[in-house]
Amino acid sequence: MKTKDHEILTTKSTPLHTTDWYIKWVSTVILLCGMILTAQNIFPLNLYVSIAGLAGWLGVSIMWNDRALIIINAVGIFIYANGTIAYLMQ
Repeated sequence: MKTKDHEILTTKSTPLHTTDWYIKWVSTVILLCGMILTAQNIFPLNLYVSIAGLAGWLGVSIMWNDRALIIINAVGIFIYANGTIAYLMQ
């Protein structure tokens, strides 16, 4: 019984090394870099990097047809793009 429970807990639910898997992880690293740039107040580079990470995740969410992820990433791109445009208009 313990073995069966253990197998359930360690079974992967998503496939490894597929196109969406690579995009997901690269985009995650890019977003983390964007967060680091924001924490260090490196502006506007943080906006550009974050937009790139969100665009990758938007692509993944479209591949997965996950509406919640599509909305959060599309809105995030819009927010960062708005900040980028405001910066460039100064």
